[in-house]
Amino acid sequence: MRLYNTLTRSLEEFVPRDPEQVGVYACGPTVYDYTHVGHLRPALLGDVLVRWLRRKGYRVRYVVNFTDVDDRIIERARQEGVPFRQYAERYIEDYLENMRAFGLDQVDLYVRATDHIPQMIEIVEGLVAKGHAYVVDGDVYFDVRSDPDYGRLSGRSLEEMLAGARVRVDERKRHPADFALWKAAKPGEPAWPSPWGPGRPGWHIECSAMTRTYLGHGFDLHLGGEDLVFPHHENEMAQSECFAGEAPLARFWLHNAMVEIADEKMSKSLGNIVALRDLRGRVPAGALRLFLLSVHYRKPMAYSEEGLAEAERAWRRLANAREALFAALAAAGPAGPGGEMRPGGGAPSDGRAQAAPEAPLAREAQRAAESFQAAMDDDLNTPLALAALFDLARQANAALHAREAERAPVGREGGGGEAAGGVGGEAEPARAPASPGAPEGAREALARLDELGGLLGLWGPEPRAPRADDRAERLLRILLQLRDEARQARDWNLADRIRDDLESVGVLVEDTPRGTRWRWRS
Repeated sequence: MRLYNTLTRSLEEFVPRDPEQVGVYACGPTVYDYTHVGHLRPALLGDVLVRWLRRKGYRVRYVVNFTDVDDRIIERARQEGVPFRQYAERYIEDYLENMRAFGLDQVDLYVRATDHIPQMIEIVEGLVAKGHAYVVDGDVYFDVRSDPDYGRLSGRSLEEMLAGARVRVDERKRHPADFALWKAAKPGEPAWPSPWGPGRPGWHIECSAMTRTYLGHGFDLHLGGEDLVFPHHENEMAQSECFAGEAPLARFWLHNAMVEIADEKMSKSLGNIVALRDLRGRVPAGALRLFLLSVHYRKPMAYSEEGLAEAERAWRRLANAREALFAALAAAGPAGPGGEMRPGGGAPSDGRAQAAPEAPLAREAQRAAESFQAAMDDDLNTPLALAALFDLARQANAALHAREAERAPVGREGGGGEAAGGVGGEAEPARAPASPGAPEGAREALARLDELGGLLGLWGPEPRAPRADDRAERLLRILLQLRDEARQARDWNLADRIRDDLESVGVLVEDTPRGTRWRWRS
């Protein structure tokens, strides 16, 4: 499997750091408005990538963050007269509802920035101690010139970054490109205690804290939109690697191109968004996914109602072929090609092929699977993967039509199966009608359409049981709460036992004046 790595600007063979576990992190939205189609594209990249990694046999831990405090959230909450957390939670729930509606169900952990303030402070303290950051009037800035590799991700020098850029003049900074790790509190703004006084974190530090907490340094895959390469991911990488004292923060960086509308990037700041809540119920989930997957993730995508309508028609052609195969197999019954049908269609539960190996449709199904795999292994080339599905659907429809034609009696005109006199006076038996049902290979074709379309999420969202990581996270929070209660009751033996037991399974717990901190052992 080859993926395009923004860090090296090349296609590279994907080999995980740990063959038993792949770590994936994606920058989620800043939650100050409703989720739009532009948000769905990076989320869909992560969803399809993780589906494919799991299909290839990897165990994956996939983490997505929410930026739930920033200037825009604070200001809009102030205008509405509500607490900033209440304001942010409204749009977090909108995001999650849209992810459920459009079948993006592969995320193991959604995490909020404000739940990780102690971890952020720890990193900032470390950067100050190592000379990579400095304090000015309660603000803490990262010194970009302290990192000789700064600019490596975006491929630009400091001079190129500043050329033509609108950089706010701040005489307190050592260099104009220095960025805030911690911001001193302003009147009326949310704030947390810190060694530098009350304040709140800068934007970039949150992802450094969350990747370190859940995936450890040097994890496998970092995802995000190409608009995040600079400054967000550049700054995140610099501060994380300077704190850890080693590179890389992430081994692969994958960035999707933007969704455009009328030749402009779709964004909340430009006000040209198409909210996903306006598409729910109007467009099938699979059709919207097909629309976005029909263009390679590294190429810009133009949104239009006409393009979406065409994608829906294309999706219905695939869905109709799938339904026609199922109906044909159901009509054949247990004695028909492929034996007993499962309620959801597709292959029998034991996966054994039932049709003769020379059946043309079975060969087409196998060919489609091979083409699909080659496309997905080539930097997630979803347009080519979709082409394999459409080719299989066309072959299936042709086989179904041919089978239907075979079912018509063939014999003497007007004769209901009686012998017809041949030229030599010899009787020529009429062909008996073909048995009703499906063509040979129909079961294989249906199984492949089910499987491959499912890997792209084309058949709609399906409920799933919580993953082991979901349950582990909930149990961990319960245990930490019990430990806090034990500490408050001065039951030190119980508190220490819980801490030691958690450490034995890879959870490191630390008590600080600012509260209990925990992280997974790297």
